[in-house]
Amino acid sequence: MRHYLQAMSAIIMREVLKFVRQYGRLASALVRPLLWLAVFAAGFHNVFGVAIAPPYETYIPYDVYIAPGLIGMVLLFNGMQSSLAMVYDREMGLMRLLLTAPLPRWSILLAKLVATAVLSLVQAAAFVIVAALLGTSLPISGSLAHVAHVALATASAALMLGALGLLLSVHIRQLENFAGTMNFVIFPMYFISTALYPLWKLEESGARWVFELARYNPFTHAVEWLRFALYDQDAGASPWIVLGTVALCFGLACWGYDPQRGFGQLAKRATGP
Repeated sequence: MRHYLQAMSAIIMREVLKFVRQYGRLASALVRPLLWLAVFAAGFHNVFGVAIAPPYETYIPYDVYIAPGLIGMVLLFNGMQSSLAMVYDREMGLMRLLLTAPLPRWSILLAKLVATAVLSLVQAAAFVIVAALLGTSLPISGSLAHVAHVALATASAALMLGALGLLLSVHIRQLENFAGTMNFVIFPMYFISTALYPLWKLEESGARWVFELARYNPFTHAVEWLRFALYDQDAGASPWIVLGTVALCFGLACWGYDPQRGFGQLAKRATGP
């Protein structure tokens, strides 16, 4: 256990040092959500018409509604960024070297996943601070249980999106293919969710197929869990869906990086006999 914790701390420290040395990474991670908050939320401040529906007990401005979705955006993009980092490490040979460590393969991948989640939480915290300076504060009370609920929801969402990025890195063979893959993952996952509009709004507008897709989108449940946690309310089945998605994506990623069945076989087919 001590050997494993030492390896995990080394992997996390490597990712943190990479993040610190890439000066523009934090700024680029905050530009997208802050643009939505400062521009779109200002334009739709009083015209969105969010009805009084759980977890809200009164009418709210649009910026308050989309704040959990924008936190989810930060987590989503960093999770996909970790996928790009995995592909780069694999092309440079660093990932192969790391996977030869005298530890179970799943433990190495778990360490990478935890490192991704840590960086996601750091970026989410930075966004929350800047959003508060812009006048959009989150309704978190001083209760320790409330703060723990929000932290659990955020960390679980970070793990889910990091595990998804880990799974995608199994199938992305080259860095050149990354942009196309992300267009088929990030934008549908984000826009077909409750990050920008509630489910009832989709159903009311007649977009039935979008409504159904959003209902089964795991990102929707990650955002809803965070939204309900901010008001210290029960999110229903959303936590179980998020945790189940974490287990499923991580399990498939471990299978994909298995040298006998997953990535190893794909690499053999790519290089030929």
